[in-house]
Amino acid sequence: MKAVEIKPNIFCVGAIDEAVRDFHGYVTPNGTTYNNYLILDKQVTLIDTVKHGFARITINNISSLIEPSKIVNVIINHIEPDHAGSIDRIMALTPQATIYITERGKKGLDRHFDTSRWKFKIVKTGDTLNIGKYTLLFIETPMLHWPDSMMTYVKEAKLLISQDAFGQHYATSARFDDEFVTCESMAQLEDSVIDYYANILMPFGQLIKAKISEIQKLGLEIDMIAPDHGIVWRQNSQKVLNMYLDMANGKAELRIVIIYDTMWHSTERMTIPITDGIRDEGVDCKIIKLRATPMSVAIKEFWKSRACLIGSPTLNNVMFPSVAEFLTHLGGLRPKNRLVGAFGSYGWGGGAVKEAYEEFKKMGLEIFEPGLQVMYRPSSEDETKCYEFGKEFAKKVKEYHQRF
Repeated sequence: MKAVEIKPNIFCVGAIDEAVRDFHGYVTPNGTTYNNYLILDKQVTLIDTVKHGFARITINNISSLIEPSKIVNVIINHIEPDHAGSIDRIMALTPQATIYITERGKKGLDRHFDTSRWKFKIVKTGDTLNIGKYTLLFIETPMLHWPDSMMTYVKEAKLLISQDAFGQHYATSARFDDEFVTCESMAQLEDSVIDYYANILMPFGQLIKAKISEIQKLGLEIDMIAPDHGIVWRQNSQKVLNMYLDMANGKAELRIVIIYDTMWHSTERMTIPITDGIRDEGVDCKIIKLRATPMSVAIKEFWKSRACLIGSPTLNNVMFPSVAEFLTHLGGLRPKNRLVGAFGSYGWGGGAVKEAYEEFKKMGLEIFEPGLQVMYRPSSEDETKCYEFGKEFAKKVKEYHQRF
């Protein structure tokens, strides 16, 4: 990626990572980008850096516009290593620059680098920095998605540099949303936004609503949003803001996802009549087999659907390991406004379905009871029960969906 001007004298100087396929356990089949931004003003200002292994690229991009030593201000919106990982390389080139960062960000950065020679200015929401033509406003966003996080608003450009919020993991040379949809599609871009939100920001819905409300109360005019991953929103900034509000409010499709795993295909066979029952009741259904599907994809499909059925065989009187892992991961994301149920097969002693319901209760999800169990391989009579189970679950889902 070469330096790209996104607003007058404001440039994206980051890097594309085509190869990354795992982002701390989150599968990234389309790679990602590490976006950071350089403002050429009376006081040259750099906002964020990039992942350490891509430092050379951002330094080259900066150097194509100005000598790095002329940078006066370095703003760190977020200290996660994919954004602050090359701060040491940047500061070596411009040692007299001042770093603007939140108090928590400074404490975190101290744990990663020797910061004793660097100059810092601690900022909080409402603080401003005039750099010449442009005025920067800092907005703290703690736990979106780390305690140190903040955003930087460029007032005269009506530009919100939003760190991880509104981003997507997508390695594309298209720098803007309108460029992306000409070669891909808006549906693909929206799916990437949902994927990112479901796997990273799901637990923070209430905080997101509060922060968007705070931005609105500040009266900020936003016609462009520049996140630290993926494309820059120059035509659909309001659209992605609305998407985030919808997701924060738990919006989902009238759809059921069946997420399961199986040992000797007995639980797998149960999914077929259950799905038939769901679809015959007029509700769409998607099936996810855990060992054949990345965890982050299963999480995304859960989030997109109003309801979920978990299928698990019993192994050693408890859930199958991949199912247990999924529910543990899901529990950490603190999902809300979803209806759930469970089914499965067992040999001589059940336990998986009961344990699944215990996990649902810990998460505080709406529960469809009772679950369904069959012994060994489902008989034709069992398959009829599965079909009816699917129909009844779908009826309940339609009623539940009307509440939102």
